[in-house]
Amino acid sequence: MSQEHSPGRLGYSVARFAEAMDIGRSTIYEEIRAGRLKVLKIGARTIITDTAAKNYLKLLAAEQAAA
Repeated sequence: MSQEHSPGRLGYSVARFAEAMDIGRSTIYEEIRAGRLKVLKIGARTIITDTAAKNYLKLLAAEQAAA
């Protein structure tokens, strides 16, 4: 029996990331401009990779732990 491995989500659109994080799109764009959230551009699309999303969450957790 062959079992296929289905990878998790590799990236998010800004709208999907906003929905997943339960924050507004404008907040995401502010974080991108501030350099806290890294993105890739594919044409006009802005993609937040799974790795960038996890790094962003680690950054938020570290900031809160330091406060």
